[in-house]
Amino acid sequence: MPLPTFKGGIHPPDGKSLTKDKEVEIYSPAGELVYPMSQHLGAPCAPVVKKGDRVLIGQKLGDSDAFVSAPVLASVSGIVKDIAPRMTISGAMETCVAVENDGKYEHAAELLPHKDYESLEPKEILRIIREAGIVGMGGATFPTHVKLSPPPDRKIRWLIVNGAECEPFLNCDNRLMLEHPEPIIGGLEICMKLFPDAEGIIAIEGNKPESIRRMEGELSERRGNIRVAPHEVKYPQGAEKMLIYSVTGQEIPPGALPADVGCIVLNVSTASHIWQAVVDGVPVVERVISVTGDVIANPKNISAPLGTSVRELIDLCGGFTEPPAKVLSGGPMMGISMRSIDVPTVKGTSGILALSRRASQSLHESNCIRCGRCVESCPMKLVPTTLDLLVRRREYAEFESEGGMNCIECGCCTYSCPARRYLTQTCRDGKAGVMAARRKAESQRKG
Repeated sequence: MPLPTFKGGIHPPDGKSLTKDKEVEIYSPAGELVYPMSQHLGAPCAPVVKKGDRVLIGQKLGDSDAFVSAPVLASVSGIVKDIAPRMTISGAMETCVAVENDGKYEHAAELLPHKDYESLEPKEILRIIREAGIVGMGGATFPTHVKLSPPPDRKIRWLIVNGAECEPFLNCDNRLMLEHPEPIIGGLEICMKLFPDAEGIIAIEGNKPESIRRMEGELSERRGNIRVAPHEVKYPQGAEKMLIYSVTGQEIPPGALPADVGCIVLNVSTASHIWQAVVDGVPVVERVISVTGDVIANPKNISAPLGTSVRELIDLCGGFTEPPAKVLSGGPMMGISMRSIDVPTVKGTSGILALSRRASQSLHESNCIRCGRCVESCPMKLVPTTLDLLVRRREYAEFESEGGMNCIECGCCTYSCPARRYLTQTCRDGKAGVMAARRKAESQRKG
């Protein structure tokens, strides 16, 4: 019987063999750690410490009064060295708090453990999740307490833990499922306390048979409405809308949210952090990162404190075997090309990928040959060639009317294009153009 999947998609080389069998190594950095004040979708945080303050692990460095936000917490103990704009992974200059690690790793009593979490009220669980700084750890970084607070009229029928990890080269989620399945399942159980009528589903691609067996084995010793759902290996199987369709058969209409069709999706690392925060009183101060690529001397999966320099992690893996043509934060399909490796890791840093020119395939565009491969591969049922043309003409209104804002920037169209057209990039530019036009219209309306 074929495994469930979605329409469209591609099958790029997965590159996962470099780190698939590498156990997670724990790294304790020395020296300075840097914490950008915006590590999530939503309102950025404002620093709540000042230069010269001594901070402890788990202590707030930044916070915001906005609902769609999440605090930034210290991952080491030490002295606040500086509060100033620094370059971040995206290449932008953002307000950051720099802490000089004192090597003592002393913890603040900011969160309390709740071994008896069954007695907690839903509002208290959401408060703990928010105070722990938990966001979507798969890369989207949407604040988790917001995701778990749908409108009262939305009935949640499925709670899906996303263990697909369809992005090539990355193995951080896979290793977490293999090495620490208990907190993942425990985090899902806590969320099911918020939605007692929902079914819990752990969705894993079929190329991770060990993780599937590990999670099923752990579930066999528990009671509850949770099951493991193996899925077809296809990119972007782990994209939220694609995964929801594969699991439930529900399609999310344009402009709608997963909760509108009765779903909430959490990354495996997010679920694990929910358990750690609620039960153990441990906030988000570290994460597992796959440092990999064909020019990394010894690719590894590393559990590192947030704020650790990307350069440090690469050096921990033996450095580069040759100068890389490209270094990405994330995987090759949806990762961000980095201008510098002297930048800090953040909550959404799932991987550091260094590629040679041979692997990165930076080729020149040629004219579209109207083959239709981009249309066949688009999981959102768009026509990338039309969108590409409209953006190059700067016809943003037409781009929007053709559904361009529904593009999830998965990269399937660019990958499948024999003419090497930069289709994903132009769609990204088109979405930015539409948003700029909206801001201008709103400004004119108010003015």
